[in-house]
Amino acid sequence: MSSSDHSITIVDYGVGNLLSIRNMLRKIGIGSRITADPDEIRTADKLILPGVGAFAHAMDRLRKLGFEDVLRQRVLDEGVPILGICLGMQLFARRGDEGDVSGLGWLPADAVPFDQARLRAHDRVPHMGWSDITPGPRSGLFEGAPPDPRFYFAHSFHLAYDDPADVAAWTTHGYRFAAAVERRNILGVQFHPEKSHRYGMGVLRNFAERY
Repeated sequence: MSSSDHSITIVDYGVGNLLSIRNMLRKIGIGSRITADPDEIRTADKLILPGVGAFAHAMDRLRKLGFEDVLRQRVLDEGVPILGICLGMQLFARRGDEGDVSGLGWLPADAVPFDQARLRAHDRVPHMGWSDITPGPRSGLFEGAPPDPRFYFAHSFHLAYDDPADVAAWTTHGYRFAAAVERRNILGVQFHPEKSHRYGMGVLRNFAERY
């Protein structure tokens, strides 16, 4: 597959590390395009929803730019695979505590802040840096991962899940929480694969080739 093939569409709604994601995909020979045009979402084979910053601001951007409805149609109705990254994954939830606003509502989960009462003295918020993860047995995102995979995290909120069956990988910062989720064609990672070197390359390659 050449880098000119637009196999993955990265949603540009003004929130996220778009160029870093595209560059990492290019390194592994996966073509991509960055778009702020909802019409281009309608022709996408696979989608990546990045995100950094505040939940309420990100949802406001998605709605004002006309992405919410087209994403729902492509992902929920048509089954197009989507990978949410960091805040992008949190937007799949019913709601976010930050700003107390509704999310896309695709996952039975809420985006909540770290529970300070459960953190140890040396656990800082935001959770920032490299952390080990424990992949679940069924997720293709981590197929072929080396032993003890490690990924780069930078976040103050995480998903609180109703049903842990959707959790594809766990990590620990004071307590255990979801590092990745998978619900049919809806996938998400709390970490930044574009900052996670060979481990992140593996996740992005699996998303491109297995879904």
